[in-house]
Amino acid sequence: MPVPKKIPLRKCAATGEMKPKKEMIRIVRSKEGEVSVDPTGKKSGRGTYVTKSKEAVEAAKKKNVLARQLSAEIPPSIYNELLDIIAKDKN
Repeated sequence: MPVPKKIPLRKCAATGEMKPKKEMIRIVRSKEGEVSVDPTGKKSGRGTYVTKSKEAVEAAKKKNVLARQLSAEIPPSIYNELLDIIAKDKN
């Protein structure tokens, strides 16, 4: 009997829900303080996750939760990039 593969869970910064890593998008802050979207989940630096939904991204923006989690200024382009990724994933 094969052992079921463990699915890595991550907590959404905006909603606080635990979800499989594949359903999340990682936002990362590098040592230089540069914030970027990390669709691969492999960039080095301080990372936080947001659920791949428009609602979660908008909640994160409204609550300014990413700036607090990453202790960095989050440019509006990051939120736009997240929304673009979510829109592409739905198609």
